[in-house]
Amino acid sequence: MLKCVKQTFPLSTSTLANGLRVAINHDPWVPGVAVNLWYDVGSSDEQRGRTGFAHLFEHLMFSGSANVANGEFDTIMQQVGGHSNASTNFDCTNYYEVVPASAVELALWLEADRLSTLLERVDQTNLDTQRDVVKEEKRQSHDNVPYGDAFEHLLALTFPADHPYAHLPIGSMADLDDATLDDVHQFFRRYYRPDNLIVSLAGAIEPDRGLELVNHYLGEVAMAPTNPRPTVAALPAMTALSRQEVVASVPQDVIYLTWRIPPISDPGNDALNIWLSVISGSMTSRLTEGLVRTNLADSVDCYDLGLNRGNSVVVATAACVEGVSPEQLEEAMSSLWEQAINQGPTAVELDRAKRLEDLQYLSDCASTRSRAEHIGAAWALFNDADEINHHLDDIHALTTDAVAQAASQWLRPEQRAVLTYRRSA
Repeated sequence: MLKCVKQTFPLSTSTLANGLRVAINHDPWVPGVAVNLWYDVGSSDEQRGRTGFAHLFEHLMFSGSANVANGEFDTIMQQVGGHSNASTNFDCTNYYEVVPASAVELALWLEADRLSTLLERVDQTNLDTQRDVVKEEKRQSHDNVPYGDAFEHLLALTFPADHPYAHLPIGSMADLDDATLDDVHQFFRRYYRPDNLIVSLAGAIEPDRGLELVNHYLGEVAMAPTNPRPTVAALPAMTALSRQEVVASVPQDVIYLTWRIPPISDPGNDALNIWLSVISGSMTSRLTEGLVRTNLADSVDCYDLGLNRGNSVVVATAACVEGVSPEQLEEAMSSLWEQAINQGPTAVELDRAKRLEDLQYLSDCASTRSRAEHIGAAWALFNDADEINHHLDDIHALTTDAVAQAASQWLRPEQRAVLTYRRSA
């Protein structure tokens, strides 16, 4: 039996009087500190006709506040030897800084300034500028690249049109054009508040000192009226096979398959992700052996989108070798998929998948930036900041029967949706 690799990260958690949650991982063996902020707002919180706001604020948060001019946030970080960035997904918006230990106070002051005073800088000119930046990003990353609209189609195949996950975080051009200054200000006031925020610190800072600094700079930010996040009902696995074909100027024919599965906070999600590792996670996986090594596909990949409101989504994709049609590849892939579900993973395959998870997870957590992100994400999504310390235990507790049962329930071939990209003549 494979033994779990043990690595415990010291963790101190607190909740301030204004509702802000703080998690601190003291690591004296590193020279710096990662400061990570998770706002519990993503594109799934947006209303129809008002999409793209969560991602828009990822840009607006760097465009100035009462005491920091537009563009100065990153400049200040670079001057002290640090760096910063942000990301937006369906469920959360994440901001982070990695700084020398001596600059933690500066990073927290910068975050407090933009949380408290950002709207003083968000005027019509600022909104128009950042809206144009986001629209150009959409053109470059979605509209004008091969397969760039794939996930727009996949979400439409997988969710009803009114579902919170039915649109991408980037939003639509029309909605961004229609956004008013008042719309944007209301969105910020609704979601950018301390009781909707998790601050996690990882690195060379003592827990007491870290809590003192967070409380000093962010503890006085006023708590706004609470707006409970609506519960999103779980959808069952898909039962009717839905299809879409796109003919476009793409390098090669590609197929995408999706399945609805339980959200990442569901106890059964780990078993599904281990099954995905078994079927596609290594050079000896079943899809690699059955599709790539037999010259049907140039590449295969399977992954969970990591969604948490009602459902998540598994995506499997394969690129056709020249001369192999999408129909041939889909038939071969579906046959291997069904065979793998009917047989279940072998003990050897399961152990290999667990070893791979050990390697990937511990390698990721070696970085203080990623570690702080893991802690904040787990508290936001699982309500469990300490998940970082038992995740691998949970993985190693999985049995072949548990993994096989989860895959059979949620990932049968007849429960999929299919998107095909066919190269135009």
